Amino acid sequence: MKKYVYVLTLGALLSTGACKDDDFLDRAPTNILLNDQVWKDKNLVLTVLADLYGRYPDYQSIKNWSDFTNFDEAFASEFGQYGRHKNQDYAYGDWNYWDYGYIRELNLFIQKSEAATSLDAADRARFLAEARFLRAAVYFELVKRMGGVPLVLEPMQYDFSGDPSYLQKARSKESEIYDFVISEMEAIKATLPDDANSKSRASKAAALAMQARAALYAGSIAKYGPTTPQVSLPGGEVGIPADKATAYYQTALKAAQEIITSGKYSLYKKQPDLQANFAALFTDKGNNPEVIFVEDFKLKSGKIVGWTLSNQPRSSAEEQQGGRLNPSLNLVQSFEKLDNTFAPFAITTATGQPIYYTNPQDIFAGRDARLGGTIILPGSQFKGKTVDIWAGYLLGNGTVVTSDALGGKKVLPGKTAEEQVVGFDGPIDNLEFSAQTGFYVRKYQDPTVGSGQIGTQSEVWWIRYRYAEVLLNAAEAAFELGQKTVAADYMNQVRERAGLTKALTANEITFDRIVHERKVELAFEGHQLWDYKRWRIAHLVWNGASTDLTTDPGKATDPSTRPFGLWPYKLYDPASPNNGKWVFRKVLPSQVTNADRFRLGNYYSFISDEIRNNNPKIVRNPNQ
Repeated sequence: MKKYVYVLTLGALLSTGACKDDDFLDRAPTNILLNDQVWKDKNLVLTVLADLYGRYPDYQSIKNWSDFTNFDEAFASEFGQYGRHKNQDYAYGDWNYWDYGYIRELNLFIQKSEAATSLDAADRARFLAEARFLRAAVYFELVKRMGGVPLVLEPMQYDFSGDPSYLQKARSKESEIYDFVISEMEAIKATLPDDANSKSRASKAAALAMQARAALYAGSIAKYGPTTPQVSLPGGEVGIPADKATAYYQTALKAAQEIITSGKYSLYKKQPDLQANFAALFTDKGNNPEVIFVEDFKLKSGKIVGWTLSNQPRSSAEEQQGGRLNPSLNLVQSFEKLDNTFAPFAITTATGQPIYYTNPQDIFAGRDARLGGTIILPGSQFKGKTVDIWAGYLLGNGTVVTSDALGGKKVLPGKTAEEQVVGFDGPIDNLEFSAQTGFYVRKYQDPTVGSGQIGTQSEVWWIRYRYAEVLLNAAEAAFELGQKTVAADYMNQVRERAGLTKALTANEITFDRIVHERKVELAFEGHQLWDYKRWRIAHLVWNGASTDLTTDPGKATDPSTRPFGLWPYKLYDPASPNNGKWVFRKVLPSQVTNADRFRLGNYYSFISDEIRNNNPKIVRNPNQ
């Protein structure tokens, strides 16, 4: 019976004689859009472009908290991430990038944009400029990591001849890739919207900001590259001639000043509390005058980010998540005092006796407001709750009563009832998610209710370019050009927002000051690695030696190879006048067993054997 039904069905299909074979096979697909359909509709083109924006390369960002623990900014308080503090050498392949598939799709988009005469001319011009912006951003990312790379500006096609050699391109010079990024931004800036409200799509200011940053990087490599002459290749694939430095710095300053003088952007100054104001800069998406270009997230779109879920203080966590990123004392002590001086935190007297504080926050008083805006300190507030960071009771005889559980209880000497002897946020050594350095991260933490829940998470954006960096880029370029008064003006604008009201003079602008200002203003924004690489100080700071924490946090090249912490203790000594006060101890988390070592071969990432075997014209990076 089944066989009979199948025969009838087949007969019915074959009997639809009005359909010729060619017609049957030449039907328009219903599950995909063809090129001709897409490139006649600007909304469809925008969906293609949105996918290309979504693949924008970032090394460190709020999408992956753990990469911020690779250097000395933070400790990874998660069991599966402790290995980051046990391996001494960075692998030569770390932070590499080689996505020519993405470049090919951008080249195809550009090619199709140029041919899309059915689109409105203004729409077509903007799409084309945006794709060129993204392509330049990819090459900028490539050159930062790899040095000079093949510059491919057309969607290459294989002819299946068996000989792919015509597709093999040699690496361009490092300077040529930077020149390409700079020239592309110059070419497209007038086509992009000159609109400060355009933040998740390329704008004129975003192009200028990229141009300024790229030129600054190139200038730095040209100037400081001679300090490490072995980090170069004879063909220029790695290394930039020193005589190019001035022109690059001039380009960087000009591009930055074009943003500054436009008057369309300004530093974020909405809240009177300077610490709260700095923290809000990164979460306020309503008419934020500082933000230039972002990756945006939207709850209703399903594109959300888990930075707050992963890093919220455990004591105020909306679910049993958080506490993973612990900023280091290395970073925390870098925030200078309000008199423009640098100093470690005072934890003992000259004779080695503990210094007692009435409140745990007192030790951090009188510092750059960016400290509290970047770091959750002991006793800080988050989502209306006091963060409970303290390591235990210090007894009069010097011993400590604590617990290995968050908020754990024990009986103190002379008492009969148990009471809390450690904070609900720790710190507890080797207990993941506790504040093992004594700190949690504040920057990019979403104060919105629900942002720390697995089912909700956050829509806080990731800021790739903002006005304060533009000012600092301008200051650095001016400094390198000998314009110290100009540099001081731009730097002081950033510092004034942080509560540092004693202006720096022109003579006080030094290389150390340039490095320091970027370190504290741009912490946890993905700049540190690239800055240290372009200044050629990475191998000096991360030198592999297990040195103690520097006592001169304002010196750019002091080694900083292990993330230290600072733990607060309550004194329990009823006979002492200091009973109930707070003392602090510097600590090194026990999971930190090796010092970071950045080798000369790490200045440019390893190009894989597979890539070089497929293209013999690709020369190997030096010192690997």
